[in-house]
Amino acid sequence: MHAAPNIVLTEDERIRLQRLSKRKTTQVRLALRAKIILKAAEGMLNQEIAPALSINANTVSRWRARFARERLPGILKDRPRVSRAQRQRSVETAQRIVAATTQEKPKDATHWSTRSLAKHVGVSDSTVQRVWSAAGLKPHMVKTFKVSNDPNFAEKVIDVVGLYTNPPENALVLCADEKTQIQALDRTQKSLPLYPGRCGTMTHDYKRNGTTTLFAAYNVLNGTVIGTCMQKHRHQEWLKFLRQIDRETPKGKQLHLIVDNYSTHKHEKVQKWLKRHKRFHIHFTPTSSSWLNLVERWFREITTKRIRRGTFRSVQEVIDAIMQFIESHNKSSKPYLWKAKADDIIEKVKRARAKLEKLQSE
Repeated sequence: MHAAPNIVLTEDERIRLQRLSKRKTTQVRLALRAKIILKAAEGMLNQEIAPALSINANTVSRWRARFARERLPGILKDRPRVSRAQRQRSVETAQRIVAATTQEKPKDATHWSTRSLAKHVGVSDSTVQRVWSAAGLKPHMVKTFKVSNDPNFAEKVIDVVGLYTNPPENALVLCADEKTQIQALDRTQKSLPLYPGRCGTMTHDYKRNGTTTLFAAYNVLNGTVIGTCMQKHRHQEWLKFLRQIDRETPKGKQLHLIVDNYSTHKHEKVQKWLKRHKRFHIHFTPTSSSWLNLVERWFREITTKRIRRGTFRSVQEVIDAIMQFIESHNKSSKPYLWKAKADDIIEKVKRARAKLEKLQSE
């Protein structure tokens, strides 16, 4: 809630307002405004002035605020009224702006700016900005997307979501993947600390000290993570990680691994190893659907909390930081709760595909 502006009158303003409020020849609306300001100057609240004058509190608020901004001239004259024709022209102008923004493109750019569209339509750039704000249009922003073309999309979604919402008994569900090309970046100058009124700083340039790959398996039941870092991410490293999962999970449990369609996960030698280790069951997410794998959500967490703003003078330093984060995370882990229903996801993707097909056919 905004506080009502405090009204302090000069002696001349007080005299003129008192004359306006009492003179019989004063127009009723001006006398009422004068009374509002006089009572506000006495320290009365808007909620007290309104019943005292038998008017709406919004009316009191409007004239009090206008007097605070413009003093006496602000209440002596009414705002110019907008005719019906002018309102109609404003509506038509707004419609033209919205239509041009959503259906046309400038010849020399990928999207409109306020100035380029204002010149195109023949209005001021502030008018364009007001229409964009009212319509929720932001031409300078764009979101990326990819609709999966996997022919078995529905079956895979039902399979994976089923593991999240109704996991099998005597089994662990693990979301596994690699986070590749984690760079050990050292800043060229020391960062300045955070303090009130200013955010922390770091140099835009950096020194590269090598990369590592994080292999992680996120336990859907309790949110803990099995992780390790390796230099490469070939099928040999994936097999090493599978063996680590085998060692670090209870032997009597069946293991259901949710993974993406990366060729390493389907390598011939990996398939042979899985045949010898019967408790491993692999479930593939649909193509272009990494968001379906909960380990990606955990990757975002470690990236934002530990890696992105970190300073590392060697690959070993970034590896140590990652392993320390995993250890700390596992001590107080909480599982992510999957809420989206498989049928809703499938229906949403169907609508997106239909929309894309319609656009491509036009």
